[in-house]
Amino acid sequence: MLSGSPERDRVELLNSNASDPVAETLSAVRVRSSVYCLSELRAPWGFRVEGANIAKFHLVIEGACWLVADGLDPVRLSEGDLVILAGGHGHVMVDEPGSAVLGLDRLIEDHPLDASARLRYGGTGDRTRLLCGGFALDGQMPAALLACLPPILQLDSIRAGASTWIDPVFALVRDEAEQATPGAQAIFAKLADVFLTQALRTYLIGAEQAGLLQLEPSHDARIERVEELIRQQSARQWTLQSLAQEVGMSRSLLAARFRAATGESPMRHLAKVRLGQAAGYLTTANLSVEAIARRTGYANVASLSKAFKREYGISPGAYRRCKGDMAALRVR
Repeated sequence: MLSGSPERDRVELLNSNASDPVAETLSAVRVRSSVYCLSELRAPWGFRVEGANIAKFHLVIEGACWLVADGLDPVRLSEGDLVILAGGHGHVMVDEPGSAVLGLDRLIEDHPLDASARLRYGGTGDRTRLLCGGFALDGQMPAALLACLPPILQLDSIRAGASTWIDPVFALVRDEAEQATPGAQAIFAKLADVFLTQALRTYLIGAEQAGLLQLEPSHDARIERVEELIRQQSARQWTLQSLAQEVGMSRSLLAARFRAATGESPMRHLAKVRLGQAAGYLTTANLSVEAIARRTGYANVASLSKAFKREYGISPGAYRRCKGDMAALRVR
């Protein structure tokens, strides 16, 4: 039955027997979290986490703050937000831009964690509580899954349509944060697994619709490097020439080898990655379409909207309105 909305009528229910690449991807991996510390911070405060090849996350239990990652736009975080840095980017966590920042190692040296791995630091202002840690993906497809993620993935659990069951889990996190019960760190790690899995699931819905979950490894080091550059720097104004220069190839050689390895041109792949990331942002974070356009390399909202509708058959706004049903819906 048609809904009466032309854009929503372009969305169809998945056949119950259809394959579910998102479910298959998540079933093939296991999220394994490690909680480094529960931070109780009072303004002004700030700390820097150095870059490392380890996926990192921060869950805001109370208050608000800013995340500033190297080379990326600042991200405002509020209570209930989870932010994932899948590539382990170096970054700063701060109450407000301009506050003094200490390296995390130095901070912990000067303010040792207590027996419950709690860090207390800062001034006398508003309080922010963060659960900070890292995670690994065990299983058959971790590299393919991580390859779909942007440098920063933010899950706003309330606006991502998961609040009916995330809220009670978040309440457990806050309850543990209020106490110093033995074993709290292990409990935090288990609860973090839930948030991380939900964030991956929500984002990967958009990635699957862009065809990014079906990609096979290219087994060509320079082509894999081009794919990595596109994924990690999708907002950069790439051209075939600039991509070729990054890997020491001519334009014609890059185009030929990229198509042989992936079945598509580098610029087509760039468009798919940008639109897949845009779809992911629409379903996870409370970002304006303008902000999403900037993050994914589009000059303005009109450019993103035109490309998005051409790819998905639906506008970004309509896609966002339908996001509560996205686990059961497929855009034509």
